[in-house]
Amino acid sequence: SRATFTSIMLSPAGMSSGTGSVTGVEARSAARTAYPSIAELSNPGSDTGSNRSLNAEYVVITNSSSTASYTLTGYTISDRSAHVYRFRAFVLKPRASVTLHTGIGTNTSTNLYWGSRAYIWTNTGDTAYLKNSVGTLKDSCSWASVASYVLC
Repeated sequence: SRATFTSIMLSPAGMSSGTGSVTGVEARSAARTAYPSIAELSNPGSDTGSNRSLNAEYVVITNSSSTASYTLTGYTISDRSAHVYRFRAFVLKPRASVTLHTGIGTNTSTNLYWGSRAYIWTNTGDTAYLKNSVGTLKDSCSWASVASYVLC
């Protein structure tokens, strides 16, 4: 099962978070030290198990800094069930985002692939954790169900 959230609100499958989420991400990030943060997790549609469906489940990590690049090498994204994705050599440029898809694909500077053949995020509630290379929590976002809205 999959779930959907943004750093601003949980967006149920098939709903768009719209342009308001961009402003909200910037506002949230401006209130604290700039570093990469979880911006969005999405899973539109039903759970068909196909690679296309798996790749519709994704996490977006955004660098809110307007000047600093961040080396994400060794950073991890994980969930409550201890599924862990570890970034290989990767630099996130200022004001840039990278989308981490659950399924299989070819990595680029804007899209990375977990390589999982199963869904990671749980529809009924989960937490996404972003940790740096030494395991320090940098950001997290939790939701209770796919039908609710959550400010993170």
